[in-house]
Amino acid sequence: MNKNLVIGNIKIEGNLVLGPMAGVTDLPFRLLCKEQGADLLYTEMVSAKGIEYNNKNTNDLLSIEEVERPIAIQLFGADPYFLSEAAKRIEDRNFDILDINMGCPVPKVTNNGEGSALMKNPKLVGKIVASVAKAIKKPVTVKIRKGFDDDNINAVEIAKIAEANGAAAIAVHGRTRMQFYSGKADWDIIARVKEAVSVPVIGNGDVFDVYDAINLVKQTGCDGIMLARGAKGNPWIFSQIKEYFATGTIKAKPDINEVIQMILRQARLAIKYKGEFTAMNQMRKHIAWYVSGYPNAAKLKNNTSHIKSYEELEAILYDYLEGLDILEAN
Repeated sequence: MNKNLVIGNIKIEGNLVLGPMAGVTDLPFRLLCKEQGADLLYTEMVSAKGIEYNNKNTNDLLSIEEVERPIAIQLFGADPYFLSEAAKRIEDRNFDILDINMGCPVPKVTNNGEGSALMKNPKLVGKIVASVAKAIKKPVTVKIRKGFDDDNINAVEIAKIAEANGAAAIAVHGRTRMQFYSGKADWDIIARVKEAVSVPVIGNGDVFDVYDAINLVKQTGCDGIMLARGAKGNPWIFSQIKEYFATGTIKAKPDINEVIQMILRQARLAIKYKGEFTAMNQMRKHIAWYVSGYPNAAKLKNNTSHIKSYEELEAILYDYLEGLDILEAN
């Protein structure tokens, strides 16, 4: 099950993929997932127009460390010209694969005809993929959904068009745009895309533990396993799946001490790359994901909801651990 992915001329040792998530898969979090065994990383989605207009926030999203490779930069847009020009402009950066977002369900993206709205326009999909694939030498991939809504389930059609126009791999999320992240991911559509194209297919949707990863591959035959929401607050999921593939054993969930140390590591990395103010603002949601399911999690989330400094964060986390020790002693 843990086979190697080959995307264009990029050979990837393994097939565990950290999916792109806006506001989540930033450089600090990607580094932790890489350490834990993610074989291919994706950046947060990056605006093609933002690249053309030299937007500072866009440039920050393009920051990549050499140790992260192989890594895919994910662009979003709906104009073949802007997408291909943006691709040319960044091609000499230290990334390996260029992915085009055709799956984002957020209204401010789809209302511009971008993200998953592209699935309503198969001809435009072909033009975009062809334009970007001709513009650069690096492999071009696409990430799609099952379809836009239940009346338009066209992942197979879109995947075939993408492949015919030069896409080197297809990632498929088994939900429609209208589902957002609700309901159950339809893995059958991933299997159908896998049967329909000859390029690698990466399955995405509802992989939250080792068993989900195993079942996704069994049910769909997909070449790669993409973890997105299942990795939030849980970079260990990659090492757990790797361990199972290697030995057949499932590693125990990390204890709360290990979780707290990982939170602090991510916070230090975030400060290094973003400065303390931004890092602390962004860490609040990560902390909530990390501690979910552990004792007194609600109180800890509340206590860290207004943190402004690393020292404050550290003090709150160690107080929390001390409180747990007292609970256990009693």
